[in-house]
Amino acid sequence: MTLSHRDETACRGISDVLSRVGDKWTVLVVELLSEGPMRFNELRRLIGNISQKMLTATLRGLERDGLVTRTVYPTIPPRVDYELTDLGRELRVPVKALALWARENIGRINAARARFDGDAG
Repeated sequence: MTLSHRDETACRGISDVLSRVGDKWTVLVVELLSEGPMRFNELRRLIGNISQKMLTATLRGLERDGLVTRTVYPTIPPRVDYELTDLGRELRVPVKALALWARENIGRINAARARFDGDAG
């Protein structure tokens, strides 16, 4: 199915999906969960500078979008694991490609920023 570039409904849908998968926290969570299931505190520790509230919101959004599953184990205290779904595992491909592109081009981007900032000042 080919979408017209003027299809506003399709553009809104694409924008909605990209706002989820392009979010910096989503990218980090997907990258970490690509190694296998993890607990909340393990994710938070590995990410480092994310608040509990933001990680909770990110995981809930990923779960709502079908990218992550949340499994609660009946232990005391309850153990909760997060894991990528099949759809979430498919997301690893573009996320890794984007991360590779960023690593390969950060020098060029920083140089462009320096030129721009020098011209703007």
